[in-house]
Amino acid sequence: MENTLYFGDNLDILRHKIPTASVDLVYLDPPFNSNADYNVLFKDQSGQLSPAQIQAFTDTWHWSDAAERAREEVLTRAAPGIASMLDAMVYFIGRNDLTAYLVMMTQRLIELHRVLKPTGSLYLHCDPTASHYLKIVLDTIFGPEHFRSEIIWRRTNTHNKTTRQYGPIHDTILFYTKSDDFTFHPGVRPYTRAYIGDRFKYQDGHGIFQTNYLTGPGIRHGESGEAWRGFNPTEAGRHWAVPKSLRPFLPNDGAGMSSHEQLEALNELGYIVFPKKVGGQPMYKQYLGDGVPYQDVWAYQPNTRGVLYGSDECIDEDVKYLEGEPEKLGYETQKPIGLLARIIETSSDSGDVVLDPFCGCGTAICAAQKLDRQWIGIDITHLAVSLMKSRLKSMFDLEPNHGYVVDGEPRDVSGAQQLALLNRYQFQYWAVSLLEAVPQEQHEQKKGADKGIDGVISFLDGSNRRRETVIVQVKSGHVTSSHIRDLKGVLEREKAALGLYICLEKPTRDMLEEAASAGFYTSDLWPGPKRDHRWPRIQIRTIEDLLNGRNFEIPPRPVQFKPAERVSVQPTMPGLWSMPESTVVDLPELLDEEEQEEE
Repeated sequence: MENTLYFGDNLDILRHKIPTASVDLVYLDPPFNSNADYNVLFKDQSGQLSPAQIQAFTDTWHWSDAAERAREEVLTRAAPGIASMLDAMVYFIGRNDLTAYLVMMTQRLIELHRVLKPTGSLYLHCDPTASHYLKIVLDTIFGPEHFRSEIIWRRTNTHNKTTRQYGPIHDTILFYTKSDDFTFHPGVRPYTRAYIGDRFKYQDGHGIFQTNYLTGPGIRHGESGEAWRGFNPTEAGRHWAVPKSLRPFLPNDGAGMSSHEQLEALNELGYIVFPKKVGGQPMYKQYLGDGVPYQDVWAYQPNTRGVLYGSDECIDEDVKYLEGEPEKLGYETQKPIGLLARIIETSSDSGDVVLDPFCGCGTAICAAQKLDRQWIGIDITHLAVSLMKSRLKSMFDLEPNHGYVVDGEPRDVSGAQQLALLNRYQFQYWAVSLLEAVPQEQHEQKKGADKGIDGVISFLDGSNRRRETVIVQVKSGHVTSSHIRDLKGVLEREKAALGLYICLEKPTRDMLEEAASAGFYTSDLWPGPKRDHRWPRIQIRTIEDLLNGRNFEIPPRPVQFKPAERVSVQPTMPGLWSMPESTVVDLPELLDEEEQEEE
């Protein structure tokens, strides 16, 4: 398969483009407005609000006609148990933001269960606002017997929201598998120095060790319950139980050997310690292993540097929440790549397919790319898709059709026209992404709040490297010369250097004349298209122009988004990430006119 980034509604894409039993691992972090007051979340709604939607940076689900239709579909088409569960949940909680979210998630989780291979796993990332409801949904779809773990991840430092509650600093990750045969090889974290000092007090030629029980709780009536070398485990209510850690020292890992035969072999090898006091039991030498296997609490502990044995890291530093790290891109719900690394390394193998249906800024697909997995990412906003493309370029030097494909973006004028008819705000996001500009957030309920700015590009100019701004405007409908006059006003108001106007329709002669009358921006540093340091202050391009390679003429700029750290693709040990190379973009030194001409 090809690594694929899909733009669109993940429900449609899952149903029509992802085959049954084709995915090894699903990670999803579905957005939900958990910061809203509970009284708002549970407030009954009439269904007259705008359709449920997901906007970048805004997690919004409302009970609407779309939510009602989704509920009816589940009730009439899903398995009886799932239908009954959802019907009872809506009846119990009511029709509100929360149940709109649960109804829409039920649809998608049904499809995610379908696309998983029989050996596949699913990790659902959420917060305590809805985790208990989502667990009921997952139990119904996957079966409660396939619930594996509830992972608690510390997502922030101390929280000041403590007036009427304890500080909310954790998220929940629900781990399910499709069957009892699944990939699972968790990594380890270092022991603490205190643990080693308290427990591992002995040493021999194999290293430091502590003593541990050779028996397990409970009486057995076979050989494992019979006396060996004068020691009877039954008298202590126990039975002989050779631990897995000792089996590699036995012939063929102890296969075919009885309990007493295993004990004799280990004794001959010197791994058993006999008690000096009457009434004691034989113990085995437990040597220091690689570390503590992952438990179900993943909590970075600040200010613990130096407490781990053989490591300079803090406790759980590999899953540290993002603060001022270079990895942070400014995307509100971004998760650390180390968190996804734990999940992907534990529940998939090299070459497996990882799917993230709520891709956001693409942490899961970047972790999958880093760890030599195949991947599928889906998001419904072009802002997220554009950010993911930028991140894949920065981290791995990948571009569409060179390392992965993008499905769902318009490829011609008719596709652009269709997108504009379906959702003009997403059309604006897409058009702005063609220039690799930073889009301005668009919200239908705040019409006009963009102040005539759909995107922004920045470049540096002059001997002091001052920041200059390029304003981008996008029009999907009828165009007139008044739009260009308005753009002139925006440039004056914002003190911007250039204005770029993107339209679907062919510009009129009056528009071109109005744009030409705006004159030129004169650069101190950049030569300009005619090598005269002048750049047309207002420029117009159609979507057809841009798709055919006729781009705008603007000075070079460093980057669109904050660049992600570059990494190399190579298999890594669990929890270990190589230090990435810097991706700082060098800016040119100020050159004299002759040197600029040579450049």
